[in-house]
Amino acid sequence: MDLFRKASVAQPLAARLRAASLDEYVGQEHLLARGKPLREALEQGALHSMIFWGPPGVGKTTLARLLAQVSDAHFETISAVLSGVKEIRQAVEVAQQHAAQYGRQTILFVDEVHRFNKSQQDAFLPYVEDGTLIFIGATTENPSFELNNALLSRARVYVLKSLDETALRKLVDRALSDPKGLGERQLSLPEESFKILQAAADGDGRRLLNFLENAADLAEDGSEIGSALLLNLLGDTQRRFDKGGEAFYDQISALHKSVRGSSPDGALYWFARMLDGGCDPLYIARRVVRMASEDIGNADPRALTLCLNAWDVQERLGSPEGELAVAQAIIYLACAPKSNAVYNAFNAAKRDAAEHGSQEVPLHLRNAPTKLMKQLGYGDEYRYAHDEPDAYAAGEDYFPEAFEPREYYQPVPRGLELKIRDKLQHLKSQDRNSPRQRRKT
Repeated sequence: MDLFRKASVAQPLAARLRAASLDEYVGQEHLLARGKPLREALEQGALHSMIFWGPPGVGKTTLARLLAQVSDAHFETISAVLSGVKEIRQAVEVAQQHAAQYGRQTILFVDEVHRFNKSQQDAFLPYVEDGTLIFIGATTENPSFELNNALLSRARVYVLKSLDETALRKLVDRALSDPKGLGERQLSLPEESFKILQAAADGDGRRLLNFLENAADLAEDGSEIGSALLLNLLGDTQRRFDKGGEAFYDQISALHKSVRGSSPDGALYWFARMLDGGCDPLYIARRVVRMASEDIGNADPRALTLCLNAWDVQERLGSPEGELAVAQAIIYLACAPKSNAVYNAFNAAKRDAAEHGSQEVPLHLRNAPTKLMKQLGYGDEYRYAHDEPDAYAAGEDYFPEAFEPREYYQPVPRGLELKIRDKLQHLKSQDRNSPRQRRKT
């Protein structure tokens, strides 16, 4: 085998096999199949500015190039990682020249557009508005958070999906048969090997072809690419997980909602997915503590203690031993009775505190450590609850003078909160039989 075969090839396999027509393009049938929105726009010649939002390696750049080809538009591309306002202005000048000399539209493709700041994004607006440019931006991040509203209002967002098994098979088949790919090598890929590649690619076509090319460089011409070769090559390949990015927040959201929905199996799956993707287990442990208060609360107060203990175990033992304790806590939360009464009560109290300003503390609730403060009435007529029947001062008022008493906390009829609710109802019945005691501040 020629050890320097790869050095003689100018482009990687993924670039050599880039689709040259819409018929060669794989994936995104929800956009490009007959009758689908983007296909309809193309067939009607109604090209417009757009944002392609999707994970890496699903064909965002290729699709932009094909749109230019189908519409006979000049294609300009810049990367937000390497470019700034200067490059934007240069692209605008080229677009103006093509319009003046050839009467052609220009598609400006901006890769990683979310990396442009607000002022850089604003630089596109007048040229998109007057038709100088057809703007196509590609991003792996949620446009709602990363792109300004002015740009979003001028571009339609299309969501591109990870490549499924069918699309990945088409890429592999073409790579092994196309002379521009590996066709001259007469290599074969058994089903078991394809499954390994599929799992490692994780819906990323470029990643799949890169792995396949690396494996082909190690295989003999006319042979098969076996599973042992692939496993040795790939090692511990991590799934898609971008801390701080869309996949990160989607997965922690799925974990939280599985716990809230009392699905221990779903919660465990998303926990395992995040670990598999390289997430710090301590981050998950901290979020699990939050879940204990937000979704279980006083329906089972033991949940908070268990989660804090799991966090402590993770810090003490590290991975992988500590992860079992976090898994235990997650299962407990998913199976525990649910209550968001504490969460709702706290949020309601915060809203009142923010909306009603600096209300004075009533005199009877103030402490009086000095003689002057006692003379001013601090602590007057305060009723010490332990001296009252049932250790409860019926009718006492603990809110500012301007407030009617609130009932923020509404225990649910589940778990321990069922008993808490019964007790509060009993105490409130005593309030109804006792006059409300209001005092002027």
